[in-house]
Amino acid sequence: MEGFGQFMPIILLFLAMYFLFILPQSKKAKKEKNFIKNVKTGDRVVTKSGMHGKIVEINDSNNTCVLVTMAGKIKFDKSAISFELSESLSKKD
Repeated sequence: MEGFGQFMPIILLFLAMYFLFILPQSKKAKKEKNFIKNVKTGDRVVTKSGMHGKIVEINDSNNTCVLVTMAGKIKFDKSAISFELSESLSKKD
């Protein structure tokens, strides 16, 4: 029993790290993956580089989408779409 008591602070530290860092990050990753999977034509999005646009075409075979912006049509990888920025953009509307 005395040996277990020595390892208790280390065990508590790992549990705290799991609940404070790993679990929230995995929830965030799951939300972002679901957002990218459910993006559809007509959605207004923001890329991770900060480009704002509206999706006009989605190609699921190679995970790309075409955005229409003020500069014209630009083809992006779906993983370049920012979940947080796009979500805040949709909340403003």
